[in-house]
Amino acid sequence: MAKYKGQADHRHDAPPVTGVLLANLGTPDAPTPAAVRRYLGEFLSDPRVIETPALLWKPILHGIILRVRPRRSAAAYRRIWTDEGSPLLVISRRQAAAVESRLAGRDGNFRVELAMRYGRPSVAAALDRLFDMNIRRLLVFPLYPQYSAATTGSTFDAVARVLRTWRWVPELRFVNHYHDDEGYIAALAEGIRLHQARHGTPERLLFSFHGLPKHYVLAGDPYFCQCQKTARLVAAQLGLQDAQWALSFQSRFGPREWLKPYTDKTLRSWGKAGIDHVQVVCPGFAADCLETLEEIEILNREIFRDAGGREFSYVPALNDQPHHIDALVEIIEKHCAGWPGPAGAEELAETKRRAIRQGADG
Repeated sequence: MAKYKGQADHRHDAPPVTGVLLANLGTPDAPTPAAVRRYLGEFLSDPRVIETPALLWKPILHGIILRVRPRRSAAAYRRIWTDEGSPLLVISRRQAAAVESRLAGRDGNFRVELAMRYGRPSVAAALDRLFDMNIRRLLVFPLYPQYSAATTGSTFDAVARVLRTWRWVPELRFVNHYHDDEGYIAALAEGIRLHQARHGTPERLLFSFHGLPKHYVLAGDPYFCQCQKTARLVAAQLGLQDAQWALSFQSRFGPREWLKPYTDKTLRSWGKAGIDHVQVVCPGFAADCLETLEEIEILNREIFRDAGGREFSYVPALNDQPHHIDALVEIIEKHCAGWPGPAGAEELAETKRRAIRQGADG
């Protein structure tokens, strides 16, 4: 007989709780080769991330990549690490706290927990905390505006692995994407306007999204189309002409062809073409991390300036800016619409009386 995580201590006189699981990709615990090796080992072992058959991939991963890459990646993490720790984790914690604060007092009795798909806090640990809070409804909210099987799909896998061990599975809803959500698009446009109020208007604005192997999209992943739509909607809100902006993809890895055009090659070509002032925004990242703070703000700045460009600035991710938190809360409320609020006092009393009677009868 299967063993499940029981709920024998379920509080029959307590109102049901709506749990919100905010999830992001993850980060190593420290900017050291050992910590990065653990993190990359988990990340690159996910078959949603690397679709190469395990028999072919694992010898490459353990025999080459995890022997070479951790030292180089640890050096990159050290360039952005703060006194509080990993920027992604620090910012994500602030986001979760801000979202829970905004939801306080609303019908639904919300509790918010943060999880990282890889590393800590893990999805399992975050769901365990929600379990202990007596959740009867669960909204899973991966902070990836554009859907990909390698990100959003992988988060679903991790949640499902945990919930299949629970005896009493909560009602479940899942935010699949929010690439064209009105509040999210408005927040992106506002973030760019605020940045340009301080740093001026560039000749070109580049929307840089995390890359994806091209064959993932050919197999049916909607990521490429959703990135295109996000950029078009933001450009329209900003009133940009076609010649004033472009879209590209960063962070490619391995020998296979990835989505094009590539961010680094785009910026190099702009520098060589005499474009003096560019700004880069990364709408696929809900919080600043290695890929934005080191890859874009440091490495790609150098690429552009070495090619002849002069003025470069990175538009920060939305992070915990108020207009971003507003957008996230609105998305949560939309997805929770129709779920019943906390039970009334008489309903709770009747539930308690029923439980007592059942105990006596037993």
